[in-house]
Amino acid sequence: MSDAREQPGLTHLDASGSARMVDIGAKAISERRAVAEARVRMSPETASAVAAGDTPKGEVLTVARLAGISAAKLTGQLIPLAHPIELTFVDVTARVDAAEGLVELRGEARTVGRTGVEMEAMTAAAVAALTVYDMVKGLERGVALEQIVLLEKSGGRHGEWRREQ
Repeated sequence: MSDAREQPGLTHLDASGSARMVDIGAKAISERRAVAEARVRMSPETASAVAAGDTPKGEVLTVARLAGISAAKLTGQLIPLAHPIELTFVDVTARVDAAEGLVELRGEARTVGRTGVEMEAMTAAAVAALTVYDMVKGLERGVALEQIVLLEKSGGRHGEWRREQ
């Protein structure tokens, strides 16, 4: 394994190449925000049931939203090198395109601190998407999580970033 001193971009490796948590103590405190999205593909019929709140397990989108919010708050426990951080805001919103058989779940996380909230936003979107799968698997087993992607972030040393569409 190469020496992390030769690869300054690899902040999660120590001098011997072992994984480590980054020391954020010297970083400036700033407002930070991230938005991520997960896409869940299913049949138009299943997506229509999700949109109508008419599935065997109940109202899918409310349960998925709450699961995503709860998961974001646990990110520091789920991702080994993520810092446990104090979130000032987390939400998950959903959009259903029944004709396309698509449910899009958008997770947003905010904090005022020394490290970003990208992982919290992505965890919120991912767990919300997994919850949609769990809630509709009785209607359709072929449901697929297509992507989990960071859409935008702000705050910290790098400032604003937005994924190009």
